[in-house]
Amino acid sequence: MCAEPMLPEKVAGALEEYGRLLSRHGITWGEPEIHYVKFFARRRVLRPALFDRFWGLVFEAVAQEYPGTPHDQLAARLAEPDYDRVLRDTLDGELPGHLVAVRVGPDGVSLEGAPRMVLLPFGQSTESRGTGRGEERVSLLFDSSCDEGCVAAVDGTERRIAPRGAWLVEADPGSTVVVDGVRLRLDALLRPTPAARLRLVAGMPCRWSVVADDGSGWFPQDTPNRYDFHNRPYFHGDDIVLDVPAVPLKVTVTRGMEYDESSLELTPAPGEEHLVSLTPERLYDAAARGCYGGDMHVHLNWAGDTVGLPADAAAAQLGEDLHVLNLLAGNVSGRRVYDREALEVWTDRDLPWSDAAHVARMGVEYRNDLLGHIYAFALRAAPGRYHTGFEGDADWPPNADGLRELRGLGALVGYSHPFRTPISDADPPKGVVGPSPRNCAARELVADAALGLVDSLDVLTHASIPSTAAVYRRLIGAGNRLAVTAGTDAMISFTRSDNQSNPPGWARVYAKVEGELTARTFAAAVRAGRTFATTGPWLELSVDGHGPGHVIQARRGRRLTVTASAVGPEVAAVRIRTADGVRAGAERLSADFRHSGKETLTVTTALVVDGPTYVMAEVLCDPHPRTMTTTGYALTSPVYVDVDGRRVARREDVLWCLEWLEELEKLIKQHGRLAGPYQLGDHLSLLERARAVYRGRLG
Repeated sequence: MCAEPMLPEKVAGALEEYGRLLSRHGITWGEPEIHYVKFFARRRVLRPALFDRFWGLVFEAVAQEYPGTPHDQLAARLAEPDYDRVLRDTLDGELPGHLVAVRVGPDGVSLEGAPRMVLLPFGQSTESRGTGRGEERVSLLFDSSCDEGCVAAVDGTERRIAPRGAWLVEADPGSTVVVDGVRLRLDALLRPTPAARLRLVAGMPCRWSVVADDGSGWFPQDTPNRYDFHNRPYFHGDDIVLDVPAVPLKVTVTRGMEYDESSLELTPAPGEEHLVSLTPERLYDAAARGCYGGDMHVHLNWAGDTVGLPADAAAAQLGEDLHVLNLLAGNVSGRRVYDREALEVWTDRDLPWSDAAHVARMGVEYRNDLLGHIYAFALRAAPGRYHTGFEGDADWPPNADGLRELRGLGALVGYSHPFRTPISDADPPKGVVGPSPRNCAARELVADAALGLVDSLDVLTHASIPSTAAVYRRLIGAGNRLAVTAGTDAMISFTRSDNQSNPPGWARVYAKVEGELTARTFAAAVRAGRTFATTGPWLELSVDGHGPGHVIQARRGRRLTVTASAVGPEVAAVRIRTADGVRAGAERLSADFRHSGKETLTVTTALVVDGPTYVMAEVLCDPHPRTMTTTGYALTSPVYVDVDGRRVARREDVLWCLEWLEELEKLIKQHGRLAGPYQLGDHLSLLERARAVYRGRLG
């Protein structure tokens, strides 16, 4: 099954415009280059392990330019440094395999880079199979060690490179590269190689990876060259034909987190077609248990190095066996809302490739970089506002207004990619608000949760999972009721961008649905808190036979039996938590690390109720290729234990949230872009209403 071959005119027109933006502006599509937009091109050539070093050097450059300036004001200037120079200094001589360096030194100019295989014509054909959409351009980094400037040009585009400067640019293998009149030939790095052909068959849509002995990835014709967090190439489909080099290859197939991977190695003969039949083994079957996995935060287009097509989203969802896909219309750093046309065409309708086991919808990302970003799923109509605080617009109204509108349209809503800053259980809430004033953190969440305006929190995300889990426990402990969800922020228009170029569904929220799977039944299950979120492991929680989302009305002294179980090859430990901390746990012995992944790790404990509390289960993970981010983890929504009609409201957690509100008020006053006192008054009124709720819980 695939997307409709003929797109609605409105959607096709928008995609054509995106293609023109990409052609004219490159990876940013002409978006205002605030710091995270300026990072797009550099992110393509950096290992994730180097991101912190990159941003540290950016901050250092700003601090040198503005000595004595407070930290938060420096953080507001992160887009000012020369990012190409910072990139060069971050790499410190390291050259990723997909990056070519043009070294400019006192002794001359030279090319440095790994040789790149190109295929000779297949069999008796006199024409090479073109790559079309799948063509990956060459990333060039000009690196000058000279005390004088120089002039560099790529296909006629000139740049004066400052003394000891740098320039990152994209080129084609046949591009003309000139430095101070010296011409360089990129094709000197090409290695012509005899071609073979593979036919890949699994019997169902899957995710495939074909890697040659030099580490290069190979793709079907007209297929974008996508790479995941581990820099592994991948594409989706079944019964696929592709040309490959006649060298030792490794072929791997999997199908999302409910499946293990299967692989084989072969050396195909030149000019011959080889059938590769591989089927991944299932680790667990969530749908058979009435649970369906969704990714609440995926973008089809959000700038990028390719234009995302609905057919790409269809192939990814079916190839990952992702039950629910929420494709979000949203802006980047300007006023343009990408995929708004698709939302307007398919509002309140399943996307064309949906079936009984797979639901795809267009949703919304409501965005403000000071207050936080929100996902919306299963809207009945498009909203009137998609963002605030961009390109000169005020940080007004508060996010609460956007939440009310989205909920009024029937949407399930939650905060996305909440917190990057390291935050532990013992840390004060200052880290939630700082250190940078505009970094997408979910700062208004503390108020919106208290006022009952938000349904969930994406605890599993590309931001810090441990930090977000710690904040989530504080919010729940303070008496808020939020479901655990997952939103990856996967971007189909980016092919090489850390975990944002991962396939959708690399983290998922599983919701126990009543009846058939539809957008409405899935949303209802999340609102009810019948969820757990995971990077891979299956996780179950039972409290006296009740699962996540249930509210147990108990009396003091009641004895509850709590059991948590987990399945998955990456599972290292499973733990039971209450409002007072870790209650019980079980660990897998290191000798069992290479188990099949189907064994269940279980812990059971007794809980004697002595006051209102909550119970949740979590999984800690060993490093594993299935984990497509820095942290493997799984967490359930709570089972709530109310006593004498009172919900949990730990004094420490309530005071923590009140302190968070104080920090948020300071932030808005110092860094909010507001047109006048009445706009500030709206923010302060919201915060005061939230304070009243928390103060009431102290009583």
